[in-house]
Amino acid sequence: MAVGVAIKSDGKQYNGRITRFVLLSCMIAASGGLIFGYDVGVSGGVSSMDPFLKKFFLGVYKKMKEDKDVSNYCKFDSQLLTCFTSSLYIAGLFSSFFAAIVTRNYGRKPSIVIGGLSYMVGAAIGGAAYNIYVLILGRVLLGVGLGFTNQSVPLYLSEMAPSKYRGAFNVAFQICIGIGQNSATLINYGTVRIKGGWGWRISIAMAGVPAAVLAIGALFLPETPNSLIQHTNDHGKAKKMLQKIRGTDDVQAELDDLIEASNASKAIKHPFKNLMQRKYRPQLVMAIAMPFFQQITGINVISFYAPLLFLTIGSGENASLLSATVIGLIGSIFVLITLVLVDKVGRRPLFHIGGLQMLISQLLVGGIIAAKLGDHGTMDKGYALGVLILICIYISGFGLSWGPLGWVVTSEIFPLEVRSAAQSITVAVNLSMTFIIAQIFLAMLCHLKSGIFFFFAAWVVVMSGFVYFLLPETKNIPIEKMEKIWGEHFFWKRFVDSSQSEEGGKIEAA
Repeated sequence: MAVGVAIKSDGKQYNGRITRFVLLSCMIAASGGLIFGYDVGVSGGVSSMDPFLKKFFLGVYKKMKEDKDVSNYCKFDSQLLTCFTSSLYIAGLFSSFFAAIVTRNYGRKPSIVIGGLSYMVGAAIGGAAYNIYVLILGRVLLGVGLGFTNQSVPLYLSEMAPSKYRGAFNVAFQICIGIGQNSATLINYGTVRIKGGWGWRISIAMAGVPAAVLAIGALFLPETPNSLIQHTNDHGKAKKMLQKIRGTDDVQAELDDLIEASNASKAIKHPFKNLMQRKYRPQLVMAIAMPFFQQITGINVISFYAPLLFLTIGSGENASLLSATVIGLIGSIFVLITLVLVDKVGRRPLFHIGGLQMLISQLLVGGIIAAKLGDHGTMDKGYALGVLILICIYISGFGLSWGPLGWVVTSEIFPLEVRSAAQSITVAVNLSMTFIIAQIFLAMLCHLKSGIFFFFAAWVVVMSGFVYFLLPETKNIPIEKMEKIWGEHFFWKRFVDSSQSEEGGKIEAA
């Protein structure tokens, strides 16, 4: 049995090209990732600023500055501090289920608009916060925006993109996340120098700028042909939209497949219940496993807490923010490389290469910190530089693999009849894991110390094996023909074939 699965699908390619119309529409939609990335970058940055800590987390500030008996690994162990970070993700988790209903019943565009507006309000409240409760309220509203945009934007991009370039279009969402994160770290690096200690307000409130771009821009977005067919009986309107975004009049083959998929979708009254059927077992497993693995890579340890980690190993406040900026830039560069390679090389090879980079770098970082950083004192600058370089290697591996591809794969494998439900499960698992890791990481760092990196390295081994054995290649397969890959996979075909046989028997019996 050849485990390196090479699917010989009969999935066909449709006519069309990348038009300026679809490019502009997808750029506006993908900007939803800007706010997500910006928040990831800004939350870790402001958490390392002295004025911010003194105002909202005085206990943490005193441990960091005054208590010499506290271990390096435990200075930031505060459930209130982690609640500030993780409240966004628990709000996003619950809102993603409402977003699934809106996306399925009213279309992708309304979900994007709601997400953008919620982001705007959350950024304004956060920037004006005068106590911890108002600060967390702003984070919760940001989380609502996150739940709606993460549910709808990847679907929008997959449905608008030509199948040949679908991977690259979805990577654009991750590129926007990287741009947002880099912007946040650069802004943090500047605002920390503002005299008077109110620079953190600018950092938090600036999330309203990309949010406004998304909310206003989304008002002018077209609905996807899939959504138009699903919500109206006007196939002529859907055909005109398909011709416009594909740049050709010859779209009948794709339109016929979209109509067929829509008819199957309309027969499904309870998509969450139907997703539990045996024939959707591969998609259900991927909807849960892919976002779970994406977060258990340890990426949020780096993204949220990079400035705090560098403060832990002895970098100053400015140096820690600068280190976080370097890490973000490296990650963005490699996501751009993935944009070029994903539809040429495929998804699986990038998963393997990136996973190997992540594994080696995490083991080395854990080893260096274990050997050279004690409970008290600081690390030599040479070793601290080595840790920074290894973290950059780790980030580059994530940028090649689980960062963008975790979203690419889950946005393209679901049939239309269960697509919104499956995507909401993906977003819910992603946000649940993000919440859990954000909430417990500082406590884990305090108890496991350098072992935290070995913990995440072990998970990288598990997820790499999962991809090798169970994830088929999806490169160049039209989204409405994606079910073919499961019937040709050595493991998943038993679920698909048996389900089809059972359904066939029921039809014959009737």
